Amino acid sequence: MAAIYKRIMLKVSGEVLAGEKGFGFDYDTAASVASAVKQCRDAGVQVAVVVGGGNYWRGRAHKDMNKSKADSIGMLATTMNALALSDAFEQQGMRSKVMSAIDMPKIAELFTAEKAVEYLEAGVVLVFACGTGNPCFSTDSGAALRGVEIGADIFFKSTNVDGVYDKDPNKYADAVKYDTLSQTEILAKGLGVMDASAAAICRENGLNALVFNLNDPENIVRAVRGEKIGTIVTTD
Repeated sequence: MAAIYKRIMLKVSGEVLAGEKGFGFDYDTAASVASAVKQCRDAGVQVAVVVGGGNYWRGRAHKDMNKSKADSIGMLATTMNALALSDAFEQQGMRSKVMSAIDMPKIAELFTAEKAVEYLEAGVVLVFACGTGNPCFSTDSGAALRGVEIGADIFFKSTNVDGVYDKDPNKYADAVKYDTLSQTEILAKGLGVMDASAAAICRENGLNALVFNLNDPENIVRAVRGEKIGTIVTTD
């Protein structure tokens, strides 16, 4: 496989990892993602992954719940996903390591950009847990930030639709898909493909994004080959 990227930052949502069950961790789904990542690794692509935690925890359990505590629980959910996904990578013969934004030395290594780049250059598939390590930031923001810090060529933002639309294609039959648009347009039009913080991080640091559907994990391979899928979001 001829790859057009050397180093990618892939965001995998908790919803994807739940599979058809809709909750918890579906190992068959993780194995499919791992198989696609292995094809990329075999082509010499360095792969880092940020995982969400929505398959275990989302938002607050009650409107009166403290948001910072709720977000901390969400970070722990991403750690569970990171450990399980890292295991799926290892089961397919890849070296993998979990790095966390929060210090938890018995189960993950504390993230530093220098060490992460060292691992990537050694062929290790990295899984980043706990987002940015701070409440009030989504894992999209964590993925954008980590992508900048490790010098990724592109941010692969996987979703449950095949790109960015002017409105929700699951609700509106006349929704129009964009082939390309800019982070500035995402912010100005209020498109919900990623949160404003993630879009701003990408725009201000020159990190382009590709938004595509991960219901078919082979789309990761297609994207790495440069096939026309999803929506390219530029920093212009």
